[in-house]
Amino acid sequence: MPRRGYNGAAMSRKRIIIVEDERDMADLVAARLRKEGYQVDAAYDGAAGLDAVRAQPPDLVLLDIMMPVLSGTDVLAEMRRDPRTVAVPVVMMTAKGREADVVAGLKLGADDYIVKPFSLAVLVARVEAVLRRVAAAGSGGREALAVGPIRIDAARHAVEVAGQAVSLTLTEFRLLLALAAARGRVLTRDQLIDQVMGPNIVITDRTIDVHMTSLRRKLAGARALLRTVRGVGYRLSVEGEAGDE
Repeated sequence: MPRRGYNGAAMSRKRIIIVEDERDMADLVAARLRKEGYQVDAAYDGAAGLDAVRAQPPDLVLLDIMMPVLSGTDVLAEMRRDPRTVAVPVVMMTAKGREADVVAGLKLGADDYIVKPFSLAVLVARVEAVLRRVAAAGSGGREALAVGPIRIDAARHAVEVAGQAVSLTLTEFRLLLALAAARGRVLTRDQLIDQVMGPNIVITDRTIDVHMTSLRRKLAGARALLRTVRGVGYRLSVEGEAGDE
């Protein structure tokens, strides 16, 4: 009988790849996720993990940082350069809990992170939160949004700037979509965290700022439309002067 998933409906079997060189840890996490109804594969070094992700992109990757052959950050950088895997959500699993280490992963395009040692229940909750964001980003029935030269197609998870396709991570896409839907209104960092990451997700304002910096860079010639409102948050607007307010 299908498990009741994070949205309360029967959950299709989402596929997760765990890339973790500690086999006991990988096997423990895999067993818990299978119990929750997921299809799970594991790779025990970075190179093998990257090969597995490229061969058949999964619904989500759980990625350790400190690994032989290729580190987790190297794997993530390669994924974000490859059109086949650029939008695959990644949750980093790391024993390196310093802010600088977390920020480095976020800058490369990680969608979330969890610091070891962690509760398996918390890990499952974070996985489900990311997959909810994927489902929301890909849901149909929403009109395409436009702000200046930026065009956002929520149903196709596609973004164009002046007619040129732009590859965004899941989190970057949802940030842009939330700001476009706000129609020029300022969204605070807390509002963005709730809309993009989900309620009860504990992250810092710095996390949102890192994602925004990456998003602004990818918007290229339209980057000036993404404005920082100092002490408040962000807005996306063609009105007024560009830059910080």
